[in-house]
Amino acid sequence: MKYATVGALASVVATAAAEKTDSTFAVLHFTGQHQFLTEGPIDPVVNPGTEATHYHSIMGGSNFGISTSGDDLLSSNCTTTTIKNDKSNYWVPSLFFQDPKDGTFEKVPLYYMNVYYFFEPTNSSIEPFPVGLKMLSGDTKARDPPKFGGGSNVDPTRGPIQPVQWTCPRQSYDPPSYPVDSDGTTAGLQDPQNQGAGAGFPLYDCDGTYSPLRQDIHFPSCYNPEAGLNDYKNNMAWPTPENGLLNCPAGWTHVPHLFYEVYWDTPSFKDRWTPDGKTQPFVLSNGDATGYSSHGDFISGWDQETLRTIINTCNVGTLGMEHCPDIPGGVNDDQDCTIEPAVGTMVKAAQTLKSLPLNCPVTGWGKGSSSDSGSDSDSSSSEQPATSTYKASSAAQESSAQSSTAESDSVPTGNAFIERPSSSTVAAAPVVTAAAVKESSEESNPNVATVWDVVYVTETTTVQPEATPIVRRRRAPVHSHGHIKRHQHNVHGRR
Repeated sequence: MKYATVGALASVVATAAAEKTDSTFAVLHFTGQHQFLTEGPIDPVVNPGTEATHYHSIMGGSNFGISTSGDDLLSSNCTTTTIKNDKSNYWVPSLFFQDPKDGTFEKVPLYYMNVYYFFEPTNSSIEPFPVGLKMLSGDTKARDPPKFGGGSNVDPTRGPIQPVQWTCPRQSYDPPSYPVDSDGTTAGLQDPQNQGAGAGFPLYDCDGTYSPLRQDIHFPSCYNPEAGLNDYKNNMAWPTPENGLLNCPAGWTHVPHLFYEVYWDTPSFKDRWTPDGKTQPFVLSNGDATGYSSHGDFISGWDQETLRTIINTCNVGTLGMEHCPDIPGGVNDDQDCTIEPAVGTMVKAAQTLKSLPLNCPVTGWGKGSSSDSGSDSDSSSSEQPATSTYKASSAAQESSAQSSTAESDSVPTGNAFIERPSSSTVAAAPVVTAAAVKESSEESNPNVATVWDVVYVTETTTVQPEATPIVRRRRAPVHSHGHIKRHQHNVHGRR
């Protein structure tokens, strides 16, 4: 017993000494162009073992289903990631276009997707995700503007956490993407540092070069082993900056900081709507027409030694992890890793629907509240975002946390935003059936009301002067993401 104690103390001392003082990162790309691994009402983080409350688009390992957990993903036959030993899953709510003329819906195709792995300065070491770790960032119920404003914020000492944002590069910002006098109740809020980004959907077409509408999602990077792999409400928190380092609470594990970039092919619909500065035609699959409820999920299926090697030796930036030196397992060249959805029917490209999958009603910006939105309203009052057990040392953070908690239970300072899960009894609504599909040649009226909502984004210093080239850049020379260094540093309040 004494020997074990000594060994544990030695381990703690070694970990404390392993301070990481530099900031490095590498982008994870995905194989295949313009396609996800699968799609459907599947969410083993929030709705394990049952149908999810809304339709999702999923990347990653092929052993993905409604009950995926633990080591399941490691036995995947293939993966859409460019690293063979990454069988993790990454997913977001799908995006739909609602036709202003008849109110029908079409799925917006994927343009491409990136996941940034930031390895930030810390007083400890950055460790690989535990296999099977489940995370969620964002709030599927959000229809009100975020407390932080139009930018993004992942620093709990600066105010309410706002991990999601929308980026929309344009050739001209005259008129602006968001109304200058917007309070977020009928349109989104502009990022004060970036004309091309904000909280909520922009009101104009994103016509920047190689950069259509982009969904941005940050994930917390402090893991609480006591909460465990599956408790997504309580197992993650945001690190706190101190003396140039981003630190986790004692006993927690500092893991990579994930940042999703999901580019949607919105230019395909540019000739089907006329911007008027008041409405916009895109809606998330959960029925959100504001965009405030953007969120993402993650389950780790990384081979531990492979991710550890990348953390310790790979600093290739936007060039991509496939260019990291000496990757265990090597690079994945499989371009055809797709699977059928475990639940429901996949919506086909250009398929016209009378309603969103699972009949989710459109809500927000005067189109109804999320509490009226079908299966989402089944969420019990006890299934709210948990208050972080990690208390910030600064009085400023404590004051901010108390203020944000009093104003809204969807903005827990210091903790990840939580998607409210549905109850175990999900209504057996059809996903996409023949009766729900309307062929483009038909002239019947839709059975849902047209709704345009805008999303709010928290204050961010991310600036995107130029967009990342399309997917084929993956094998090309380094592409430029001028916003990354500013984003990586300033989002935590560092200069």
